[in-house]
Amino acid sequence: MYDLVELEAALTGSIYSGKLHFSPATGSTNTDALNAARGGAPHGSVYFADEQLDGRGRGDHGWHSPPGEGLYASILLRPPVPSAHLPLLPLAAGLAAVEAIHAVSGLAIDLRWPNDLLLRERKAGGILVESKTVAGAASYAVVGIGINVHQRVFAADIGTPATSLDLEASRRVSRQPLLVALLKSLEREVLALLDPAAGESIPLRVERASTWLRGRRVEVHGPQACTGVTAGLDQHGFLLVRTDAGLVTVQTGGIRAAEIV
Repeated sequence: MYDLVELEAALTGSIYSGKLHFSPATGSTNTDALNAARGGAPHGSVYFADEQLDGRGRGDHGWHSPPGEGLYASILLRPPVPSAHLPLLPLAAGLAAVEAIHAVSGLAIDLRWPNDLLLRERKAGGILVESKTVAGAASYAVVGIGINVHQRVFAADIGTPATSLDLEASRRVSRQPLLVALLKSLEREVLALLDPAAGESIPLRVERASTWLRGRRVEVHGPQACTGVTAGLDQHGFLLVRTDAGLVTVQTGGIRAAEIV
């Protein structure tokens, strides 16, 4: 269980100070944060739980969230960024997760566009960003992050084999310092997102943190389904895939390694 007094002390002076909202169990931390956003909750509000009963991933996929075994947190942000920069937010959150997980566990996360956190091509976490724009600018965004920390058993029917930080580090990784490191890293990444050069710097940094974004043969799943070789990210964070028919800019969907025939 989290020590809420210690968490508040560790986050004093951050955008999260005095804005932590913990539930032993909830349906979905993203749903909690979205409801709070509509009610006027401030920038930096954090909604986290020991268990999610109806955890959500991208594309209406469920996120298995057993009690006490993972990190389940959603952060409400009201960043003054144009809507054109919002597609960079999941990438910025991915960079924050890479830094935090490495700092606490020593493990090196591989980012799979757009939102998967992988360890040895096994899924250790994911990111779900939901936002609302008004007059071309972000009104609010909710960054949901789920990380498998203590899990040792996983469902057999998931699309990508899963793992956890404990399994990969061969030791018990504490959720509390991981949450603190994640929130502090995300605060820094949100500031970086406000830089006018974010459209260049964030995609380049994500490419460095990923083995998937250049020279990898992939299958794209979703409305822009195709097969080809990845050619990096554009200034919006969209994936470039070189196919037999030409270069495709993938704005939404997911990727998997393509079978070599």
